[in-house]
Amino acid sequence: MRLKALLTQRFTAAMRSAGIPDDCSPMLALSGKPQFGDYQANGAMGAAKRMKANPRDLAANILQHLDLEGIAEKLEIAGPGFINIHLNKSFLATSLNHTKLDLLASEDQQTVVIDYSSPNLAKEMHVGHLRSTIIGDALARVLEYQGHSVKRQNHMGDWGTQFGMLIAELEEHLGEGEQAELALNDLELFYQQSKKHFDEDPDFADKARGYVVKLQSGDKHCRRLWQKFIKVSVAHSLEIYQQLNVGLLEAHIQPESAYNDSLEAVVDDLSNQGLAVDSDGAKVVFLPELADKKGNPSPMIVQKSGGGFLYATSDLAALLYRINELQANRILYFIDARQSLHMKQVFITGRKAKYVPQTVSLEHHSFGTMMGSDGRPFKTRSGGTVKLADLLLEAVQRAEKLVREKNSTLSEEQIKDVANKVGIGAVKYADLSITRTNDYIFDWESMLSFEGNTAPYLQYAYTRISSIFRKAEINPKTLSASINIIESQEKALALKLIQFEEVIDQVALDCYPHTLCTYLYELASAFMTFYEHCPVLKDSVAKEVQQSRLKLCALSSETLACGLDLLGIDVMEKM
Repeated sequence: MRLKALLTQRFTAAMRSAGIPDDCSPMLALSGKPQFGDYQANGAMGAAKRMKANPRDLAANILQHLDLEGIAEKLEIAGPGFINIHLNKSFLATSLNHTKLDLLASEDQQTVVIDYSSPNLAKEMHVGHLRSTIIGDALARVLEYQGHSVKRQNHMGDWGTQFGMLIAELEEHLGEGEQAELALNDLELFYQQSKKHFDEDPDFADKARGYVVKLQSGDKHCRRLWQKFIKVSVAHSLEIYQQLNVGLLEAHIQPESAYNDSLEAVVDDLSNQGLAVDSDGAKVVFLPELADKKGNPSPMIVQKSGGGFLYATSDLAALLYRINELQANRILYFIDARQSLHMKQVFITGRKAKYVPQTVSLEHHSFGTMMGSDGRPFKTRSGGTVKLADLLLEAVQRAEKLVREKNSTLSEEQIKDVANKVGIGAVKYADLSITRTNDYIFDWESMLSFEGNTAPYLQYAYTRISSIFRKAEINPKTLSASINIIESQEKALALKLIQFEEVIDQVALDCYPHTLCTYLYELASAFMTFYEHCPVLKDSVAKEVQQSRLKLCALSSETLACGLDLLGIDVMEKM
């Protein structure tokens, strides 16, 4: 059982024995300062207010019924009724000696569908796709680590009116003898050219509009051109995913077009249930649950007056697929905050249409915007959209310059490898370490710093521990010694190591990866403090103490590597 859960269980039992109502919580929290213990139980004050009792007297009554034999070495009442818990060093040591980081399975195994990344294949991936891609991937890794069956779903935008324009443009390029791969080498430029052509040439615009209808009707010629475009676009996205070290593969792509044959049936079903009604020739679902201040229900169009379908229609079809085919127990959407209303409409309609059982959790986990130093959405100097490929290339180049300055002993191959891991890791961690719902300022200098809460700092902490074992000529995996906690710095590090399981549980629950980032930074800081105050390899250190401390080093190294891997960030033995 997780440490915090164990303490909460024991305190809850003591509170019930003390006659405190069942809905009063122990309110267990980590202590802010070591002199106030390792954990604090603050529930006596809330319960006392409810029961009109003296909080210190109630806290004393809880302690009389509390059984923490062998777990806590001291319990004390402080202030108006806090209960400070000083954990037993032997208990911490024993708990760490039984730690196995590959066995953190959740008790409630689920099938979790995660909708993330989802770029529009009409254009190259840009910085706007970064947050969905790396946040969603971190949660996929965390949930898989807990033993859940994770179904990644990359709902790529490969359908819609713009594709008539794009395949008409591609047709002209191919007609001039150019290969599709060369014509589409720069997707952004190709899109701009086709848009300019569409705006300036009425005949081309008419052809493009006609191709939309043909494409959606299954015309073989249009479908063949469309497939060429999709193939090149998908290859570009997969290359970016590999660079970013995220787990999205071609097999995870379930694009908008996959639901094309289901859209009419969805609209018919919504109409038959009385949920979708005619409104100015369109089919609309009106949702009083999302009414405005005047009481007007929120409209969600599922079919346009001309017969075309919308994002809402394909999202409802996707819900049906994820429930019926993927057998989802929980569905997570990592889509930016601007889509909040849309997601609420889809969720409510999905429930009302009985597409989604009440037992299935539907969750939209929104995120803020990446800002430039000017406080505006991150753009190129000319004001254009920043391509993700260009951003990652610059990250690696900047990291390589830093690595060359800091370590001249690495080989050229090692420099390239370290630069890639540091550069990509820095970009990802700068995003993941920020509270998901907040905007953040993109700043090269701070994200590539080897000081503070950054990926390079954590990667360096790992390499520093690795150097200890190289110097000792010991393989950390062969250590069989038991941990024996003596110094306060050892206890602080041990306590931080034990909290890893709780942190993973929390991230899996609320989908805030910054919680894991904060933990890893605190762990690295606790290790640095431990290493400064507790000699490991000095001749004056007794053999059994040295072995215990080496075991703490090994667990710290393993936990850092595991935590960073869950964020999709690599570590290295040297840097």
